Amino acid sequence: MIYSLLAFALWGVADLFYKKGNSRNENYNDIITGIIVGIVMGIHALIYAINNSVSIDIKEIVYYLPVSFCYIFSMVVGYKALRYIELSIASPVQNTSGVITSLLLILFFKSTYPILAYVAFFLVFIGIFYICMLERKEGSEERKFTIGKDSKWKILAIALPIIYCLFDGLGTFLDGIYLDKLELISEDNALVAYEATFLLFSICAIIYLRLKHINFMLHREKDKIAAAIFETAGQYFYVFAMANDSVISATIVGSYCILSMLLGRVFLKEKLSVKKYVAIAAALIGIVMLCILQVD
Repeated sequence: MIYSLLAFALWGVADLFYKKGNSRNENYNDIITGIIVGIVMGIHALIYAINNSVSIDIKEIVYYLPVSFCYIFSMVVGYKALRYIELSIASPVQNTSGVITSLLLILFFKSTYPILAYVAFFLVFIGIFYICMLERKEGSEERKFTIGKDSKWKILAIALPIIYCLFDGLGTFLDGIYLDKLELISEDNALVAYEATFLLFSICAIIYLRLKHINFMLHREKDKIAAAIFETAGQYFYVFAMANDSVISATIVGSYCILSMLLGRVFLKEKLSVKKYVAIAAALIGIVMLCILQVD
C-alpha cells in the first residue's frame, strides 16, 4: 500500500510540473520532455544498478521491451497531448486506464476480491469518468483547445489522450503479468531495464533533434527537470507496488490525476466546480477503500 500511495503522490506532483513546463508554441516540446525524462531515468538506473548490484543486461532489456515500449510511447503521446488540450482534461482521460487494467487482470487471471473492492473500483472509475464528462461539458475558455478551431487539432486533442490510455493500460497489464501474476522478471531488473530503455530513447531523440538542427538548453527547462525527477521517483515505487498486488495497485497509482487536479487548483489557480469536487471525493473514497483492502 505504501508503495502505491508514494507512486500516486509523486506522479501527481510530476503531472503538475509537466503542465508548468508545457510550451504550446514549441513543436518539439514532447520530444524534449521525453529526452529529459530519459536522461534522469538513465542516471537513476546507473546509480540503482551500482548500489544494488543489478546487472544492466541487454537480454533483460530486450525481454522487458514490450512493457517499456508501451510506457515510453504512451508518455511521449501524453506530452504531445498537452500542446492541444489542457492537462486537467487530458490527465483524467488518460488515467482511466488504471481501473480498466485492474478489471482485465481480474478477468484474465480469474482473481477474486471482496465485494467492497469492486465497489471501490467503481467509485474510482466513475469519479474519473465523470470529471472527463464535466470537462467536455463546461468548455470554459481555459479548457478550450489551445491551437485553434481547425478540426485537425480538435481530433488530435481528443485522440491523443485516448491513445495514451490504451498503451499505458496495455503496459500496466503486461507489468501485472511480468511482475505479479507470472513473476517473469524481478522488480530490480524491470526497473533498470525500463529506465535504460528510456535512456536509449533519449539518445536517439537527441540525434533526431540534432539532424533537425533543433537545440535546447537544460538550464531553461527547470519545470521539465522537476517533472522528470518526480516521474523517476514514482516509477521506482510503482514497480514494487505492481509486484505486490497489481490489480489494486494499478487502480490506486493510475488515479494520480486526482491529486494533480487538486495541486493545479492550489498552485496554478485552476477552477474546480462543486461537481468536480464531488467526483474527486468519490474517487478518493474508492482509493482509501482499496488501500484498506490492500493492507488486509
